[in-house]
Amino acid sequence: MDSRFDEIAARPENSIFQIVFFPDRVYHARYLNATRSERYRYDVQEVRSAAGLLAMKGQVFLDGIVFTNFVRLEYRSERLNELAREKRRFVRDDVLAWVRLLPADAALTAEATVKLHYCPWVDAYQVEIWGELEPVRTVRHDYKILDMMGKGGSITRVPSFSRALQDVKAIRRIELAFRENDKDDPCGYVIHDVQWDNNLGRTHQEPRDPAPSSPANTVADLNYLLDFRRGYFLDAREVVPVRYRNAMMDGDNPERDDKPGWDRPNQNLIEMRWIVQRELGSSVVFFHEVTIPPHTIEGTHWHIVNEQEYLTRKVPLNWKQVVNVYLALAGVLVVTVSLVWLGAKWLYWYTSS
Repeated sequence: MDSRFDEIAARPENSIFQIVFFPDRVYHARYLNATRSERYRYDVQEVRSAAGLLAMKGQVFLDGIVFTNFVRLEYRSERLNELAREKRRFVRDDVLAWVRLLPADAALTAEATVKLHYCPWVDAYQVEIWGELEPVRTVRHDYKILDMMGKGGSITRVPSFSRALQDVKAIRRIELAFRENDKDDPCGYVIHDVQWDNNLGRTHQEPRDPAPSSPANTVADLNYLLDFRRGYFLDAREVVPVRYRNAMMDGDNPERDDKPGWDRPNQNLIEMRWIVQRELGSSVVFFHEVTIPPHTIEGTHWHIVNEQEYLTRKVPLNWKQVVNVYLALAGVLVVTVSLVWLGAKWLYWYTSS
């Protein structure tokens, strides 16, 4: 092996197959596809996982020399198994994945469909997408991994991903959705109602239309998102809110405000600033800031989650709202004094008679 590889392999940041704490996973043991041959070594630079799937990216070394960059995908198919079972089928040995790479340079964004193969060593469906498969003329691949390489193999190359994989560190996000194979195994008949695991039809909110409760503000993603960002510095004041009218209210709720004209004052409107929705490594984790003005009514609802935390802050009142509050307090005071006076007068009349 090249001595330069030995020098960098011993550094702590490159001791990647010991117990290393990644942001959302502890990766204990080494198994990647080409490690069946000792001529190959991997430098895994970043790992992200969420809801039964995982993506890692880094470099592949061949005979101690950097050979190419790679992205590895693993998928444990809990949801897809359920969907296939409802159709009285099994997922079998292969699944297909729709993959979109989202580098820092949006011009390099690319998508493709790749095949994942079940691997008992990791108990998951997996594929490695390498930037290059062909070595230089003076070098040949080890015969131990040749059966995995090529189109549709466990080690494959996707031409549309080549430009993005040239700088694998710049790939900041990956979007994924999974589906059954087109043909049933082992019978080989065509599956016409292919089932998709698209993250339960996942959507997110964007302020695309200022009209309250506009359907245009609900964006259908229909996929999983793995974000490789390592830190977040966010200011809720810089996030444009999405507006909702009669939020979480039934159609027969008497406190609804259904009068025409969404831009008129004193409507039953709340605002939500969606700060983080899909970026964190879990099935459903989001942060949003909700503004509920005075006299606005939000419908009764349930939150069915593992854990949640509410942070509240006071919203300052404008002068009209302050006047209304004081008038309401004055009215309560007048009514209270009147009732006390009437009670005292009745008590005097009762004791005198």
